[in-house]
This record gives sequence, C-alpha cells and structure tokens, in this order.
Amino acid sequence: MSIVSPVLAIDNLAGSFYLNGMKIILAGYNFDAEVIEELKKHSPERQDITPETLSAAYARISRDPRPVNELRAVARAEVEKARRSNQNIIFKMGHHSVAEHAVFNFDLIGLSRLAIEEVEHFRLCSYTEKSQRYITLDGDYVLPEEIKQAGLEGIFVETIEAQNKAYGYFYERLREHIFKKYDRQAANPKNHPVLDGWAKEDARYVVSLATRGQLGMTINARNLELMIRRFAAKKNAEIQELVRHLHDLAKKVAPSIILFTDPSPYEAGMTQEVAGQALALIKPKGKSEEKKSGQEGIRLVEKTEDGDGLIVAGLLFSTAGISLKEALKEVKRWPVKKRLDLVKKVFEHMEFYDSPPREFELAYLTCDLMVSASCFAQLKRHRMMTLLVQPYDPGLGVTVPPSIKEIKEQKKFMEIIRQTEKTWRVLKKKVGPAADYILTNAHRRRVLVKANVRELYHLSRLREDATAQWEIRQVSAAMSALARKVFPVTASLLGGKDAYSDLYQKLFNRRPKMVPPPLFLE
Repeated sequence: MSIVSPVLAIDNLAGSFYLNGMKIILAGYNFDAEVIEELKKHSPERQDITPETLSAAYARISRDPRPVNELRAVARAEVEKARRSNQNIIFKMGHHSVAEHAVFNFDLIGLSRLAIEEVEHFRLCSYTEKSQRYITLDGDYVLPEEIKQAGLEGIFVETIEAQNKAYGYFYERLREHIFKKYDRQAANPKNHPVLDGWAKEDARYVVSLATRGQLGMTINARNLELMIRRFAAKKNAEIQELVRHLHDLAKKVAPSIILFTDPSPYEAGMTQEVAGQALALIKPKGKSEEKKSGQEGIRLVEKTEDGDGLIVAGLLFSTAGISLKEALKEVKRWPVKKRLDLVKKVFEHMEFYDSPPREFELAYLTCDLMVSASCFAQLKRHRMMTLLVQPYDPGLGVTVPPSIKEIKEQKKFMEIIRQTEKTWRVLKKKVGPAADYILTNAHRRRVLVKANVRELYHLSRLREDATAQWEIRQVSAAMSALARKVFPVTASLLGGKDAYSDLYQKLFNRRPKMVPPPLFLE
C-alpha cells in the first residue's frame, strides 16, 4: 500500500508519519521479555520500562491539552507519579478502560486441556494453542493435586496410561488407513502433513482432558485483572496455581493497574447459589430420553423473527437516512427478490476472507448442541458468540470418529471409554469436579450457542471449510443449514472457504476474483 501526497514526511527513526497536518506515531509495541531484561541489565537505573506509562499517558488525554506524545514523555520521566495517577483514575474514578492500553504476553506451558478451556473462556484476549491435530502427543499429562490428596493417583495414572497407549495404537492404524484411502494425494509428499493430521485428530479422541498443552496469550491489563479475580474464586488447584503465577508476574512489572484481584462474593458464590435456587424451583425429574440416548444433533431453539427483514432495514437505516421504524415499515412491503437485490450489493465485491457489515449482527439464532470435547476445543475459539456450557457428562455418551469405524476398531475404542468411565465414577465420589480430568476428548457436553448472522459467516468460512476438523465442520454446516432456512436472503453465502466460489457463482452467475488455495497439492 502506498500514499501519494504532496505533503508527506516520514521519520523512520521516530516511527512517525506526517500527512496534511495529521501526525501518526508508533508509541510502542510488545517484544520478548528477554530483550526487556537485557535492557534493564544495561540500564538498571531506568524505571520507565513498564506498560504503566502508556496507561497513565492515555488516561490524561481527556483532561490535558498537550499532545499525547508529550504526555507519554512526562509519564516516562515520572514513573511513580504515573503509577499514582493510574491508581487514582482506576480505583477512585472507576475508569478501568485506561488499563486496556497496557498489554501482556504470557507463555502458558504445561496446562491441562481442562484448564485451557477455562483460560480461553475470556473473550477479549488472543490465544494461539498447541494443536493436537498437527503435533503428535507424547503422553504428558497433569496429575491433579485433588487426586493426589485423595490417594487416587494409582487408578488415575493407570487409566491415563491405557488411554495414551490406545492413542499410539489408533494413530498408527489410522495413518496407514488414511494414506491408503487417499493414495493419489499421498503420492505427493507435500500432502502428507494434511493426511497425517487427520490420523492424529481422530486418534486424540481417546486421550484425556488431563493431557498437557501450551498456548501463547496476549491480554490487556483490564482483562488480566478480570481473569485473576475470576480464577481466584475457583476451587480447582491447577487454576489456583496458574492465577498465582499470573498475578505475581503482572504485579511485578505493573503494580498500579492490577488492583481488584480478590474474589468478590459475586465471583465466588453466584453460580452455586443460582444452581441451588434453580434446582429448588424445578420439579425433580429423571434423566430425559434425550440424555439417556446420548442423542446427537443440533436443535434450533430461538431465532429473530424476519431476521432478513431486520438486516435489510438496518442497511436502509445506515445508508438511506431514515429511522429504523420507517425502514422496517418499508421492508415489510418488499418481496424476497427486492430484499435480495439490496443484499447482493453487499455481497457483490465480497471475497472469501471478507466479513459482512455490522448490520448483519441484528439477526441471530440460538442452537442447543451436544458436542465432544474435541469439537468444543474448536467451537470455544469463537468466543464472540454467546456460549453457555454444561459440565462434561458421561451420561451423554461419546463421539466415535467415523475413521475408527472404518478400520473396525470400535470395540477397542469403547473398551478404553468404559475403563475411563469406571475410573471417573470412582473419582467423582471422592474429588467431585476434578474427576473430569480423566474424561476423554470423545466425551460430550451440552452447549447453548447464540450467534448473529455476521458471526455465523466467520464460523462458517473457517470451520465449514474442507481444511477444518470433521466434527466442527459438521456442526458448522448444520448451523449454516438452519440459518439459510430461517434467513434465506442474508445467509445465502454461508459456507466454507472451499465452497465460496460455487456459492458466489450460484448467486451472481460468475466467479469471485479471489479463490482460496486447494486442500491438496497436485
């Protein structure tokens, strides 16, 4: 990208751009902690190597007329004063948003899959996680403190080792099967990582939620404080250890913006109290037929009435200068073709990587899902949707990968599942929720998902694509099918990246400009 202007100056040393009176400055960026420590080593007298100075400087923008780069200079020169300013603004005035300007990167290594699910529950953070799809698992797992304290280490380890042994067995069998099944694609070595990944992702269904993983997390101070406070209310020993490390590391470098870290009565007791009251208010029932059978599938439980009309009315509101009430009245008279004509103007120049505009957030659908832990590992990444989860429940059954059936190994697979569930029942009586560490990636939980149409496009493009894991692909495709049924106009381009060209061709009778790369290389 280039900017052509008669009034343009670039100062590479200062990281500044000047254009027609506009001044853009690169104020800072994150880099490795080792580099920071090296800088501190050579300049031990410096106190300004902290993200707090940015928070303090930006907090003064609303009340100080000086340019923001000067405010940053003042904050760097007076770090203790900047820290007092942060505390006053956040604690006394309640302006927590200033803490969002301080950003941390954490390497989280050796956490269990169960703990990683807790971490990635927080929406406004960035995560990149070790994949059980592309990396061969080596049997490393967390031995929970609760299980050690209960004297149940022996049965736990025995079951984990049986699971891990089965993983190795299934991986080798599946790899051989998949390479035979796709022998034409396997002829090109460049396709081997894809085929090998399919074997790994199906073999992993038999390993436990205690399996260790790792991730990189980028988080601002405000969300870090929330994470610490929420985790402080958790009774899980692994989470308690994690929260101590997060708190100590952040407090060391930015003491003025990590303030509210103690669990409040709200954080500590709300969920349990609501659960108790809810159970008291409903009539006791036996297990539903749905739960007994472990019924799979996706049920649409709620939707926006005439969601297409609402989105089209939103487009009129944004572009035609009329109120939403007027727009709704107008659109109500329109036939489907007229609505589609306007929506096609939105889609006309869209490529497979583009998102529809925010007007598509006006309509939503809510689905009740039953998915495996393996599938939920993918689904949870779409955290801007509303995701409500129940605990893992062996009573819901397990998801057996189709490839396991293809190699006729269901019996061996279910033997491991039965051993796992026998151990889980023993653990459940003694350690309660910590028993879930032993459950496998095949075990299911129920999830309630509320997603607007714009979010559905993001889910669909990424997870309905041929490169996606098979179970999340099925879930995404089912949600897309429901959306197309209730929102036939605005959901008409839902689909994976690989299907985008065909979908676009069907709508416009021509191909889009950009085509995503194929799954396999010839």
